[in-house]
This record gives sequence, structure tokens and C-alpha cells, in this order.
Amino acid sequence: MGWTPDEARMFHVSSIANRGSITRHGLDWSRMGAARGIAGSRGPEVAGVFLCTDEFQVDFFLRINNTGGPVDVWSVRFDTPPDLETSPEGFCYLPQRVPPEMLTLPCQAVPPESTYD
Repeated sequence: MGWTPDEARMFHVSSIANRGSITRHGLDWSRMGAARGIAGSRGPEVAGVFLCTDEFQVDFFLRINNTGGPVDVWSVRFDTPPDLETSPEGFCYLPQRVPPEMLTLPCQAVPPESTYD
């Protein structure tokens, strides 16, 4: 993973319950509601879309999965690196919606971890 001169890839982890909405509408925090957020929230924590910049961050969100079920990992393609903001908790987010044509779904239905050590 990483930046290349002509594209930037980032990732978003979401419950499989959101797959249909994401496929139709893209990533849009105002449509949150089909499932809890990865950290267990029932509503948006910021006015934006949380994005992972590398595999380490994706793995972190997979480990804290509090959705109650499996999750998808969406790949987001940008032509240039986006201007991200940082949440009060220190996570990167994009303060705008991401249209569906910028998304692919490389990893589907990742089961929640059964134990936390």
C-alpha cells in the first residue's frame, strides 16, 4: 500500500449491513444507521468518513470491531492524496462524502475476532 504518482488508496472498514447503502450512495456519514460504527457508536462521531492509510490501521479497526458481526474493507481511490482531518481521538477522516465510483470492495465479510488478548 502507499501513494503512487497517479493515485492514492485508502481504506474504510464498515459492517456488512452497510454494503448495499455504500454500493448505492458511497461513504456518507449522514446515512449511518443500518449498523453500529466500528467502535460501537450508534451515530456519526464526526462529520466525515474515517479512513485508514495503511494495513496497520485496517488491522486495528478489524480488531476493535464492535458492529456485532462481520465487516467489509472498502478501498477508496483518489487521484491525489486527500486533505484529511484528525478526530479528537486521533483518527484520520475525510470531511466529505465519497461517491461509489471511487470505491471497490477487496475484502468482504471479515468475521469478528472471537477473543481479545
